[in-house]
Order: sequence, then structure tokens, then C-alpha cells
Amino acid sequence: MKALLFLLTATAAFAADAPLLKDDFSDPKLEQRRASRGDWKFADNTATCTQDDELYKKNKDHGPILFYDLAYTDAAIRFAVKPDAANKTLVFTANGAEGHIFRIVFSATGASIRAFPPDEKDHKSIALGTEPTLKLKPGEWTNVSVELRGPKATVKAGEFTQTYEHASIARAKTNLSVGFSFGTVSVKNVMVEN
Repeated sequence: MKALLFLLTATAAFAADAPLLKDDFSDPKLEQRRASRGDWKFADNTATCTQDDELYKKNKDHGPILFYDLAYTDAAIRFAVKPDAANKTLVFTANGAEGHIFRIVFSATGASIRAFPPDEKDHKSIALGTEPTLKLKPGEWTNVSVELRGPKATVKAGEFTQTYEHASIARAKTNLSVGFSFGTVSVKNVMVEN
């Protein structure tokens, strides 16, 4: 009986620590992942895509994207990205049933941190921060971490760390995405944990 109780306790503890999502790109058809708006290649535990300008226009100026369908409210999200020199923007977004909730837009001029209050007309975003020093280096991997806890979002990228706060961040999420415009981008080590 003690052995069974120990086994059940250990199993529950392991399940509590198990990630909500882990994508090492070893499986090109991971059930929770939707790779779209481009010809994504999966090799060497990395997802890589080059923007197709025709698809970009067809998708109303939206480039390649990796969506992960995942229900969560609070989570720690980690991934690594490597843009090339032709890349103009790289975007991380947490979405809810009604649309965007939280977003980081990386560009050559820095990063913009945005929240999307549900009561805004046309689902417009508001700026939580503009970070001119938060830039991705072309040709180099950058580890990105986004921790969403209640109304707070802590963003880490390379040596940068900053926490932002807005009530709308606390809403339930239904997916997350990493997308980009122009050039070629590689993504690896996607992990979502409670």
C-alpha cells in the first residue's frame, strides 16, 4: 500500500512539473504546432523558413508563423531565434479567444512591448514599453523568455530583462505564436511551463 501511495505521489509530482508544451522540432508534424504562411523546414531540431514575398502579399503583409494551440493563463514560455540580416521584424504573441493579448515586436530599432485591452475599439494595442537596446543580432541565436503571471509579463532576451504590467495580460490564452517578416528565421527549443 505504501509503495502504491508513493508511486501515485511521484506520478502526480512529475505531471505537475511536466511542461505544457515542448517542441524540439524532431517531429515535423507535432499536433499542437501549426506552421503556416511559408515553406517551413524541420531539420537538426530547428524550424527554418524564408519569407515568400508572394505569400506575404496574399496574407495581407503577414509573414511566416509558428502557432501553438495551447490553453493557459500563466506560463513561462522559452524559445531561441536566429534571424538573418534581411529580417525586418520578429513577433511573439500570446492570443486569447477574442484575439491578441500580449506581443513583443523585435526590429532593427529595438523592441516594442504591447498589450491588447479587450475593451479597445478594433482590438487596438497599447504600448507597455519601447526598448531601443533590445535587438536581435543577425546570424546569432538569442534565447527569449516570456513569463506571464497575472497582470505581469517578464521579458528576457540575451542580457535584457524587464517586467511590464497591464490588467489585460491576466486573461486566459488559447495559443501563442512566433512569426516574422522578410528574410530567413530559425527557431528552436520551444518550451512552455506552468
